[in-house]
Order: sequence, then C-alpha cells, then structure tokens
Amino acid sequence: MTDTLTLHCTGRPVARYTARPELPANLSPRPYFHEVTTLGGASVTEVRPADHPHHLGVGVAVPDVEGHNFWGGRTFVRDQGPTALDNHGTQHHLAFALSGADGFVEELVWRAKGRELLRERRTVTPVQLTDSAWALDFTFALTNATGAALSIGSPATNGRPGAGYGGFFWRAPKEATAPAVLTEHGDGEDAVHGRRTDWVALVGTRWTLAFAGVTERTRRDPWFVRTTEYPGVGSSLAAAERLRLAADDTVVRRLVTVVADGRLDRAAAGALVRKAVTA
Repeated sequence: MTDTLTLHCTGRPVARYTARPELPANLSPRPYFHEVTTLGGASVTEVRPADHPHHLGVGVAVPDVEGHNFWGGRTFVRDQGPTALDNHGTQHHLAFALSGADGFVEELVWRAKGRELLRERRTVTPVQLTDSAWALDFTFALTNATGAALSIGSPATNGRPGAGYGGFFWRAPKEATAPAVLTEHGDGEDAVHGRRTDWVALVGTRWTLAFAGVTERTRRDPWFVRTTEYPGVGSSLAAAERLRLAADDTVVRRLVTVVADGRLDRAAAGALVRKAVTA
C-alpha cells in the first residue's frame, strides 16, 4: 500500500510525499519527498538515480543504527570497504497525527530484523517566503526504543574519512553541469563539506536550494556536501564519532530548506535563509 500526500504553498502543489513506498529491501525503504518543485515549477529532487538507486529525494536516512543500514545500498565495513550485506532496515509509517496541504505530523518506527530500534515523530511544514521562494521546515525526533543503549554511526565512524553522512538528506537533480556551492564564508564543495556553517546553498541552472539548521544543536552538525559526483546535501548526525543514545533518549533536529527559482547570489540566499529561520 502506498500512501501519498501533497503539500501546497501559495495555492500551488510544491512537494509530494510518499509515506509507504514499495521498494526493494536493499534500498532501505522509507518515506520520502519527490517531486519537490520551486513555485515556478522547476524540479529540485531526484529519486532512485542510476548513480545511487538508494537516494530517495528528501528524507531521513542513516547508514548505521547498531549495525543496521537505514541508508540503502552497500555498507562500509572497516578494513574491507563497501560491502553488500543483508542488514537493511525499514522506516515504517504508522500514522499521520495531523496531515493536510499545509503540513503534517507523522509517527514512524525504524525496524530491522524484526526488532524495533527507533521511534520517530516527523513534523513538516511549507512556508511562503516571497513570490518566487518557499521553505520546507523539517523536524525529526528519534527516540531509542530498544530498552538499552544504542548508537548511530556513519562510514566515517567506521573508517572511511570524509563520509560522515547520515541524517536529513536532500538529493538534488543531476544536470549537465554541477551546481555551484555558496556559504557565508566561502564557495565550493571543499569550503563546506565536513564543516559547520550556518547555511549552505546549491545553485542549479534554474533553481537554488539553501539549507540551514534552525536550532543551535542542529547547527553544530557538520554538512555533508556533494556536487561533482552527484548533487546532494545532508546534515550529519555522526560525522566524526558515534551518536550514543541511552534507553528512551531522544535526539531532535530541525532544518529549513529554501526552495527558490533562479540562480541566487550569496546575499540573496543568505537573506532568504534568515527569513526562513525566523518565519
């Protein structure tokens, strides 16, 4: 069964959400947004691309929860490298506590091998910023449901330098040329990948995406940025060391993503981010 809903902004559909996707187990099935568009209709997400079939638009994906893969694809094994393992988990949609064209609150459970590892509450709202820009306000709260200590990791914590991905992740569409990367203090993938900065923007041919942490704790997570291999941005839960949760502990992150028509410069992107964070 596939449950979908569509978010609207200024009366226009801007984001389609699939809560119960039908996907192979090795893609780590999970709810995701696709297609997301600008107010002018430009598509800014990609799902199951040939280069990474487990990339699913916009959502939350984690490559290592107690050794279980909620990211999809191969698992990085220390001293061995990327390895195909039968260790994939699934994020199961339980219910929408609230849902409508103006946003939703969703309850999920993360399961692997028949075991419940995490409970999640996900809250998402579209926010109008200007006549040509809106923002996706996305909060997720993960609660350890095992009754014992639990930890979240990444390929970086398992021995692959620079691969600290896992958490909120946005796969943008691949175009003929790689998107530009802008931040407050520098440009380019190397200027922000693995670093902390208040916001980072991808600038495509007809669109701009600008990502920012809303809470102080979210802003402490480094950014995972790819442009040349593929276009994607994520906020890393376990970039350098494992994130440990005691029984019943909860980790909360809140991010906003500005979705704008056109190629914005640093000043314009920064102004929209500031507006989105305080909206």
